Amino acid sequence: MPIHSEALDLPRAHCQFLAGGCSGFLEILCFHPLDVVKSRMQIQGARPVPGEVFYSGTLDAFTKIYRHEGLLSLWKGIVPPICVETPKRGAKFLMYELLKPYFHFGAPHPTPLTHAMAGSLAGTLESFLVNPFELVKITQQANREKHLKTLSVVKYIIKHDGYGIEGLYRGITALVARNAVFHFGFFGFYNAIKDWVPISKDTTSELLQKVTIAGFASCLACVTSVTFDMAKCRIQGPQPVKGEVKYRWTINTVRTTFREEGFRGLFKGLGASIMRVGPGGALLLVSYEYFYEFLKKHNV
Repeated sequence: MPIHSEALDLPRAHCQFLAGGCSGFLEILCFHPLDVVKSRMQIQGARPVPGEVFYSGTLDAFTKIYRHEGLLSLWKGIVPPICVETPKRGAKFLMYELLKPYFHFGAPHPTPLTHAMAGSLAGTLESFLVNPFELVKITQQANREKHLKTLSVVKYIIKHDGYGIEGLYRGITALVARNAVFHFGFFGFYNAIKDWVPISKDTTSELLQKVTIAGFASCLACVTSVTFDMAKCRIQGPQPVKGEVKYRWTINTVRTTFREEGFRGLFKGLGASIMRVGPGGALLLVSYEYFYEFLKKHNV
């Protein structure tokens, strides 16, 4: 969400931090089931595994997860993102604001490229905070038999794999690539389209206009970054053969997926991602502005 002032005053930053956390919490509660479906579809291979349920599409995955695992299974892995969402969005938003002045490239005012570069770098830095939570979330979402407790998963990963690139930071390169590409597209597309579309003077029309633009920008950014998201899920999720590491690095995972599953394999989970990111981005924008104005008005 772009801010029109280049200055970063502390009271305003405080409100932005809280508003971002509240809007992120709301978005997770509403759209987490789509994240579960996306992860399951990205992890599975091109062919059914004997004795394991195979998902042929987004709706099919929803139906089968509900039928075989129950309604609450659609919220598996929700604790890690809830725990990290407030500091994540707050930190990303503040970094984005601080970085914008460094990407004017001689222009008197921020350009779409300014927002894209600042957003991309902020998303990249955010990855190092988020990766352990993403790993735990994927581990919980991938388990089809039972609900794994968050702390138990964390202890297991640390005990067996440690804290580094094989442990809590497994898949960090894929997450960095996904976040850098997604945020470059989202902030770039959003500001480019917003500058191109005439601004409505009516408050309701302006709000709907922003929601539409944010949703569309989110969908475009999702399309450009979904391949890296697929690679991240496969690296962080359970390997196809127990005891063997098939997916370890981002580029090799993309190559292997393309070789074995073709071009469509690179875009697995895209439908569920768009269903979440499109309205999710719109919800974030609306709820963020509402929370921010409320907090600012009440001097929170």
